[in-house]
Amino acid sequence: MLQFTVPTKADVSANNQAIFDNLNKGLGFVPNLYATLAYSNTALEAYLQFQSAPTSFSKKEKEAINLVVSQVNGCQYCQAAHTALGKMNGFNDEQILELRKGIASWDSKTDALVRLAKEVTEKKGNLSGDALQSFFDAGYTKAHLIDLVLLIADKIVMNYVHNITQVPIDFPEAPVL
Repeated sequence: MLQFTVPTKADVSANNQAIFDNLNKGLGFVPNLYATLAYSNTALEAYLQFQSAPTSFSKKEKEAINLVVSQVNGCQYCQAAHTALGKMNGFNDEQILELRKGIASWDSKTDALVRLAKEVTEKKGNLSGDALQSFFDAGYTKAHLIDLVLLIADKIVMNYVHNITQVPIDFPEAPVL
Protein backbone atom coordinates (compact mmCIF):
# COMPACT_ATOMS: atom_id res chain seq x y z
CA MET A 1 0.00 0.00 0.00
CA LEU A 2 1.15 3.53 -0.76
CA GLN A 3 2.54 5.25 2.34
CA PHE A 4 1.60 8.85 3.08
CA THR A 5 3.91 10.93 5.22
CA VAL A 6 2.73 14.06 6.96
CA PRO A 7 4.04 17.12 5.11
CA THR A 8 6.18 19.45 7.19
CA LYS A 9 6.19 23.22 6.87
CA ALA A 10 9.22 23.00 4.56
CA ASP A 11 7.29 20.64 2.24
CA VAL A 12 4.31 22.90 1.55
CA SER A 13 3.52 26.08 -0.39
CA ALA A 14 4.12 29.55 1.07
CA ASN A 15 0.36 29.98 1.57
CA ASN A 16 0.16 26.69 3.48
CA GLN A 17 3.26 27.64 5.50
CA ALA A 18 1.40 30.74 6.71
CA ILE A 19 -1.61 28.59 7.61
CA PHE A 20 0.69 26.21 9.52
CA ASP A 21 1.98 29.24 11.48
CA ASN A 22 -1.59 30.30 12.31
CA LEU A 23 -2.52 26.76 13.38
CA ASN A 24 0.56 26.60 15.60
CA LYS A 25 -0.42 29.92 17.21
CA GLY A 26 -4.03 28.88 17.74
CA LEU A 27 -3.73 25.19 18.59
CA GLY A 28 -0.11 24.82 19.64
CA PHE A 29 0.52 22.36 16.78
CA VAL A 30 -0.56 21.47 13.25
CA PRO A 31 -2.77 18.38 13.43
CA ASN A 32 -1.49 15.70 11.05
CA LEU A 33 -4.75 15.54 9.15
CA TYR A 34 -4.72 19.29 8.49
CA ALA A 35 -1.08 19.02 7.40
CA THR A 36 -2.06 16.23 5.00
CA LEU A 37 -4.51 18.57 3.27
CA ALA A 38 -1.49 20.79 2.52
CA TYR A 39 -0.41 18.34 -0.20
CA SER A 40 -2.78 20.55 -2.18
CA ASN A 41 -1.94 24.24 -2.50
CA THR A 42 -5.60 25.17 -1.94
CA ALA A 43 -7.36 22.42 0.03
CA LEU A 44 -6.22 23.35 3.56
CA GLU A 45 -7.34 26.96 3.26
CA ALA A 46 -10.63 26.01 1.58
CA TYR A 47 -11.36 23.33 4.17
CA LEU A 48 -10.60 25.60 7.16
CA GLN A 49 -12.94 28.25 5.74
CA PHE A 50 -15.67 25.66 5.20
CA GLN A 51 -15.16 24.17 8.67
CA SER A 52 -15.35 27.54 10.43
CA ALA A 53 -18.38 28.86 8.53
CA PRO A 54 -21.34 29.97 10.65
CA THR A 55 -23.97 27.34 11.44
CA SER A 56 -27.26 27.14 13.32
CA PHE A 57 -25.76 24.51 15.65
CA SER A 58 -23.84 25.12 18.86
CA LYS A 59 -20.24 23.92 19.21
CA LYS A 60 -21.50 21.10 21.42
CA GLU A 61 -24.06 20.01 18.82
CA LYS A 62 -21.37 20.16 16.12
CA GLU A 63 -19.17 17.82 18.18
CA ALA A 64 -22.08 15.40 18.62
CA ILE A 65 -22.48 15.32 14.83
CA ASN A 66 -18.73 14.95 14.29
CA LEU A 67 -18.57 12.00 16.69
CA VAL A 68 -21.37 9.98 15.13
CA VAL A 69 -20.34 10.68 11.52
CA SER A 70 -16.72 9.74 12.26
CA GLN A 71 -17.90 6.50 13.86
CA VAL A 72 -20.14 5.58 10.93
CA ASN A 73 -17.27 6.25 8.53
CA GLY A 74 -14.77 4.29 10.63
CA CYS A 75 -12.30 7.16 10.92
CA GLN A 76 -10.10 6.51 13.93
CA TYR A 77 -8.30 9.84 13.58
CA CYS A 78 -11.53 11.85 13.72
CA GLN A 79 -12.93 9.68 16.51
CA ALA A 80 -9.82 10.54 18.54
CA ALA A 81 -9.84 14.24 17.69
CA HIS A 82 -13.55 14.68 18.36
CA THR A 83 -13.41 12.68 21.58
CA ALA A 84 -10.91 15.27 22.82
CA LEU A 85 -12.99 18.16 21.44
CA GLY A 86 -16.20 16.62 22.79
CA LYS A 87 -14.69 16.63 26.29
CA MET A 88 -13.61 20.25 25.81
CA ASN A 89 -17.24 21.06 24.91
CA GLY A 90 -18.74 19.44 28.01
CA PHE A 91 -19.43 15.80 27.13
CA ASN A 92 -18.24 13.10 29.52
CA ASP A 93 -16.71 9.76 28.47
CA GLU A 94 -20.01 7.85 28.67
CA GLN A 95 -21.86 10.48 26.63
CA ILE A 96 -19.14 10.46 23.96
CA LEU A 97 -19.45 6.69 23.57
CA GLU A 98 -23.23 7.00 23.24
CA LEU A 99 -22.91 9.79 20.69
CA ARG A 100 -20.59 7.65 18.59
CA LYS A 101 -23.31 4.96 18.61
CA GLY A 102 -25.85 7.55 17.42
CA ILE A 103 -27.81 7.93 20.65
CA ALA A 104 -28.00 10.41 23.54
CA SER A 105 -30.04 8.87 26.35
CA TRP A 106 -29.58 11.92 28.60
CA ASP A 107 -31.17 14.48 26.23
CA SER A 108 -34.02 13.94 23.77
CA LYS A 109 -33.06 16.83 21.48
CA THR A 110 -29.44 15.66 21.15
CA ASP A 111 -30.74 12.13 20.65
CA ALA A 112 -32.90 13.24 17.71
CA LEU A 113 -29.91 15.11 16.25
CA VAL A 114 -27.43 12.24 16.37
CA ARG A 115 -29.98 9.66 15.25
CA LEU A 116 -30.66 11.72 12.14
CA ALA A 117 -26.95 12.43 11.54
CA LYS A 118 -26.25 8.70 11.76
CA GLU A 119 -29.06 7.80 9.34
CA VAL A 120 -28.12 10.52 6.84
CA THR A 121 -24.51 9.29 6.87
CA GLU A 122 -25.31 5.57 6.71
CA LYS A 123 -28.00 5.93 4.04
CA LYS A 124 -26.30 8.73 2.10
CA GLY A 125 -29.34 10.96 2.52
CA ASN A 126 -31.97 8.37 1.58
CA LEU A 127 -34.01 8.59 4.78
CA SER A 128 -36.85 6.46 6.10
CA GLY A 129 -38.64 9.51 7.50
CA ASP A 130 -38.89 8.56 11.19
CA ALA A 131 -35.54 10.08 12.18
CA LEU A 132 -36.32 13.22 10.19
CA GLN A 133 -39.71 13.61 11.86
CA SER A 134 -38.15 13.13 15.31
CA PHE A 135 -35.56 15.80 14.43
CA PHE A 136 -38.31 18.31 13.59
CA ASP A 137 -40.40 17.22 16.60
CA ALA A 138 -37.38 17.97 18.83
CA GLY A 139 -37.49 21.61 17.71
CA TYR A 140 -35.00 21.63 14.86
CA THR A 141 -35.91 23.51 11.68
CA LYS A 142 -35.37 23.14 7.94
CA ALA A 143 -32.40 25.51 8.34
CA HIS A 144 -30.92 23.07 10.86
CA LEU A 145 -31.44 20.22 8.39
CA ILE A 146 -29.46 22.01 5.68
CA ASP A 147 -26.71 22.92 8.18
CA LEU A 148 -26.64 19.28 9.32
CA VAL A 149 -25.99 18.09 5.78
CA LEU A 150 -23.13 20.60 5.46
CA LEU A 151 -21.60 19.49 8.77
CA ILE A 152 -21.83 15.85 7.71
CA ALA A 153 -20.11 16.75 4.41
CA ASP A 154 -17.37 18.58 6.34
CA LYS A 155 -16.69 15.52 8.45
CA ILE A 156 -16.88 13.09 5.53
CA VAL A 157 -14.07 15.03 3.83
CA MET A 158 -11.72 14.49 6.77
CA ASN A 159 -12.92 10.92 7.43
CA TYR A 160 -12.15 9.97 3.84
CA VAL A 161 -8.78 11.75 3.80
CA HIS A 162 -7.67 9.84 6.88
CA ASN A 163 -9.16 6.53 5.79
CA ILE A 164 -7.19 6.84 2.54
CA THR A 165 -3.91 8.20 3.91
CA GLN A 166 -3.78 6.57 7.36
CA VAL A 167 -1.48 9.32 8.65
CA PRO A 168 -0.55 8.94 12.33
CA ILE A 169 -3.14 9.97 14.91
CA ASP A 170 -1.80 12.81 17.03
CA PHE A 171 -4.61 12.88 19.61
CA PRO A 172 -5.22 10.42 22.45
CA GLU A 173 -6.83 7.35 20.88
CA ALA A 174 -10.58 7.00 21.23
CA PRO A 175 -11.87 3.84 22.93
CA VAL A 176 -12.99 1.09 20.57
CA LEU A 177 -16.76 0.55 20.56
